[in-house]
Amino acid sequence: MPKGYVILTESINDAAGMDAYSRAAGPSMVEGGATVLAVDGRPQLLEGEWHGDRTVVLEFESAEAARAWYESKAYKRAKPLRQAAADTNVVIVSGFEPPSRGA
Repeated sequence: MPKGYVILTESINDAAGMDAYSRAAGPSMVEGGATVLAVDGRPQLLEGEWHGDRTVVLEFESAEAARAWYESKAYKRAKPLRQAAADTNVVIVSGFEPPSRGA
C-alpha cells in the first residue's frame, strides 16, 4: 500500500496564532502516525504559481491514515486555530508504487 501525504500551503496572517496551532496540532500528528517531511518558508518555485509563504509535507502510512488524522478529534481541535491564522490549501495525495517487474 502506498504512503499517504498531506501537503499544506499556508499564507500566514497571524504568526502567534500559527504558533498556537503548531503546539495544538503537534500531539495529533504524533498520535496519527505522521512524519513531518518538510516545513519550508521559502519553497523554490520553478514553474506556475504557488500559494502561501510556507509549505508543509506530512507522511502517513497510507492516504487512508492521512484522512483519519485530518478527521480525528485531536486534529479537529487544532484546525480552527490554523484557519483563523492563515489562508491554507490542504491536499491528500497517495504515494507512487512502481509496478513490479515481471507482472
